[in-house]
Amino acid sequence: MKATSNGAFQGENPLDYALPLAILQICVVVVFTRTLAFILKPLRQPRVIAEIIGGILLGPSAFGRSEKFLHTVFPARSMTVLDTLANIGLLFFLFLVGLELDMRAIRRTGKKALGIAVAGISLPFVLGIGTSVVLRATISKGVNQAPFLVFMGVALSITAFPVLARILAELKLLTTDVGRIAMSAAAVNDVAAWILLALAIALSGNSTSPFISLWVLLCGIAFVAVAIVFIRPALALMARRSPEGEPVKELYICITLSLVLAAGFVTDTIGIHALFGAFVIGLVVPKDGPFAGVLIEKIEDLVSGLLLPLYFVSSGLKTNVATISGAQSWGLLVLVIFTACFGKIVGTLVVSLIFKVHLREAMTLGFLMNTKGLVELIVLNIGKDRKVLNDEAFAILVLMALFTTFITTPIVMTIYKPARKAAPYKHRTVKRKDLDTELRILACFHSTRNIPTMINLIESSRGTRRRGRLCVYAMHLMELSERSSAISMVHKARMNGLPFWNKKGDDKDQMVIAFEAYRQLSSVTVRPMTAISALNSIHKDICTSAHQKRAAMILLPFHKHQRIDGVMESLGHSFHLVNQQVLLHASCSVGILVDRGLGGTTQVSASDVSYTIVVPFFGGQDDREALAYGVRMAEHPGIALTVIKLVSAPGKSLKMMELGAGVEIKEIRTANNVVIGDDESDGESDEAFLSECMARKSESTMTISFEERVVGSKADIIAALKSMSKSNLFLVGKMPPTVPLMDRSDCQELGPVGSFLASSNFSTTASILVVQRYDPTANLQSLVEEQDTPDMPDMPDTPV
Repeated sequence: MKATSNGAFQGENPLDYALPLAILQICVVVVFTRTLAFILKPLRQPRVIAEIIGGILLGPSAFGRSEKFLHTVFPARSMTVLDTLANIGLLFFLFLVGLELDMRAIRRTGKKALGIAVAGISLPFVLGIGTSVVLRATISKGVNQAPFLVFMGVALSITAFPVLARILAELKLLTTDVGRIAMSAAAVNDVAAWILLALAIALSGNSTSPFISLWVLLCGIAFVAVAIVFIRPALALMARRSPEGEPVKELYICITLSLVLAAGFVTDTIGIHALFGAFVIGLVVPKDGPFAGVLIEKIEDLVSGLLLPLYFVSSGLKTNVATISGAQSWGLLVLVIFTACFGKIVGTLVVSLIFKVHLREAMTLGFLMNTKGLVELIVLNIGKDRKVLNDEAFAILVLMALFTTFITTPIVMTIYKPARKAAPYKHRTVKRKDLDTELRILACFHSTRNIPTMINLIESSRGTRRRGRLCVYAMHLMELSERSSAISMVHKARMNGLPFWNKKGDDKDQMVIAFEAYRQLSSVTVRPMTAISALNSIHKDICTSAHQKRAAMILLPFHKHQRIDGVMESLGHSFHLVNQQVLLHASCSVGILVDRGLGGTTQVSASDVSYTIVVPFFGGQDDREALAYGVRMAEHPGIALTVIKLVSAPGKSLKMMELGAGVEIKEIRTANNVVIGDDESDGESDEAFLSECMARKSESTMTISFEERVVGSKADIIAALKSMSKSNLFLVGKMPPTVPLMDRSDCQELGPVGSFLASSNFSTTASILVVQRYDPTANLQSLVEEQDTPDMPDMPDTPV
């Protein structure tokens, strides 16, 4: 085939030429597999499932049954180009897989994970050899015995490390004991699978001489030695010359990617497939510093988005499910699936029980280790290309891989629901009787944009008491993207709650370095945390962490940020939903921070803090919580607090004022359907708390001023608030007993006053913190199971 056509106007069919046909194939494959992935998303299936199914459906099993479709879109003459593109994508994808496997972590694998990995390989391998005997006696007669035994053993014993990591992340099991063991065991399994695959390839050559296979193996071992002794130091030198915060030189990227291709050429020449060389280069690239991360960023989207799906179609075109016909074939399929599942699950279960793992967790580990994926397909395709597997055996093994991976998520969700357990705790609000107790805050942030204001707010909150210190958990909210390199974030998630100095310097999240610098400059205890999850369920991580760390308040960034022209711009509806869900489920008070640059775009040192803070006080539990936080902040010598008590005119009620068209508000309801009223008991609580705050002011050097303003209409309230719009920060309750100050708002979670203060027509300089007090009487759907047990491990309050 020629590469390009002269065009349709010259009377030529573009599909008779290599480049236009390859472009059409890529587009068809990407659109089809992405559509399938979208359809399978509610079933919580990894994308690899959609890609395998898509490949099979585009092949002779479904759409390929139409001769016209097959000869038009996937003609036989285009297969060389398609396979070449697919294998280049696969080459670089396996380089990425190698990049994400840290050999140091594998060497540190504990006895438990190592034992599970060995059992998860050896028993299925033995059963695979047994199955191969049955297959050779039925559908694979005359096949070379040694390579067929090894290929069957490898095919049944593989665990897909990248697919497993994706499933664990989806099910929020990454940071559980089960997740840690599964990830460690899968990493060991992955490396062992490649060694076994190299052995299988060496044995499956065309030569009948055993010395040829021996030479291939020895040359493969020599290649790995050369990569460790010579290539690794060269890559380490380039990594050292790529410091944090500076761009990696284009030359270094070019050299590394060329090395991947050169290594592929060498291993292909040896006879153990080009993929092996790319994987080894990925393993020896240093994982410290930005070098590995930049390599992933440069090639990942192109490879996994466009080129890799071609490999699944290339595989699917060789898979004809129709070859599985008759009782014998279907019986063999059931046998292969049973032996694959039995070997993995029973092997893992027995060893887990020996290591005293709980039965349910051991069962879960068994099903998790039974996950297959891309490496499985690679093994099968190499076996098919080398004539070790015929069409029927190939189809049976592809369906086995598909079935075992498909069942993993639903079965694990059914048998293992880790109860998020935590001890009950007392101080769930800022307002408390004992002011000398430690105040714990969980401060969440999405990006660097949130950090300066968050740190300046924390600095303002630290108070002056020696005993009632402030402890902050800085939680970086990271979305678990569809990218495969999201796996590399696993290592960050495992550091949850540990002090900074327990982390290796090179592995630090850049986002939390600002918090570390602040910790060293102040007396505040700061702990880094990372939540890696899909945005539709990340609220569970936030609420659970707050409960486990015994936080009194969760600080969340508002889902809108202010542009230079003063307009509030949304970051996306998903961030909006996160805040709403946290307000609904949190087991402590919650504050939503509308950031308008509190203290500017940089961290303000303690001596330079000079803020005016306003608390518009209408009454109710949320306003009391906001005032309690304001009084705590007023302990800082650089902060002046103004409390404006807004009182309705005689004979009127704040929440019964007219909206304008004769409409009256009868009641105000929270998200939990709890009616907020300004009844007498609530009013008495307000007066008592205001008196207490005034008494505290007289006992200390705090700068607090109290004002009382009588308001007779909504316009009076707006005028009172606008008179203070030059302040740095407003602290306001989420649901004060007053009318909404805006006729329409898309931010119900800010309440009637907060949504007005956050609007563009109020102020462009005043930040707002909208506070919702924890209400134990509300019908909160708690995400944490409280257990008051003496043996429950407690999170350390202060670093040891």
